Amino acid sequence: MHNFLFGIYPYIALAVLVLGSIARYERDPFTWKSSSSQLLRRRQLILGSVLFHVGVIVIFFGHLIGLLTPIWVFDAVGISHGAKQTLAVVAGGIAGVMALAGGILLFHRRWTDPRIRTTSSFADIGILGLLIAQLVLGLLTIFVSLQHLDGHEMTKFMSWAQGIWTFDSAAASYIADVNILFKLHLFLGLTIFLLFPFTRLVHMLSVPLRYLYRPGYQIVRSRRRVALPERTGAVPHRAPERRGAPVAGTQPRPAE
Repeated sequence: MHNFLFGIYPYIALAVLVLGSIARYERDPFTWKSSSSQLLRRRQLILGSVLFHVGVIVIFFGHLIGLLTPIWVFDAVGISHGAKQTLAVVAGGIAGVMALAGGILLFHRRWTDPRIRTTSSFADIGILGLLIAQLVLGLLTIFVSLQHLDGHEMTKFMSWAQGIWTFDSAAASYIADVNILFKLHLFLGLTIFLLFPFTRLVHMLSVPLRYLYRPGYQIVRSRRRVALPERTGAVPHRAPERRGAPVAGTQPRPAE
């Protein structure tokens, strides 16, 4: 079972993530959105959203760089395994607390407000619950990591992650003896990858980078210097003219 969960399951999750995202974008492009409910309980949304997104972004890139950067690169620049482990605990802990606080605010808002809950799907609430559970597991692993500040435990996960990317058949064996909290954290993370294409998480692949360099513009409602006269009432009704009747202001033509 261990070989399947950490040697085969990662490829299943990543394949579904990539192919499922492409299929959804091609078949249902109008569902590729975050389905924002920002018009309801805006203050709680802003606070929770900022905390959650900033924390998750730091965690994501921290994991990406920390796990996929070859060990020899850290050795070449003089960063010891212990220093890397300490940085991961401190930065990851702060970002994890921020993301967890924001996630709880967002979940509370979506779960307790009847209007927001009515417009939320099962996937919306379920994926947010899984992300909160993943954050809790990640914070719990910090207490285990504090017992291995030499960084030796961290190198196991680096070898596993890089082994998955290089199709190393022995990748699962690199983390066979790690704490169960780490295994649960990895399994739930892979499951979130698996569910990614079927939830609103796809909006993270559509970062509006164009807004950073697009030319500025200003919306102008009117260029008139003088305001239009106000309407005093309805336009007076004109009776329909009879056929052959003279037009107002003209004289009838005499008969020949």
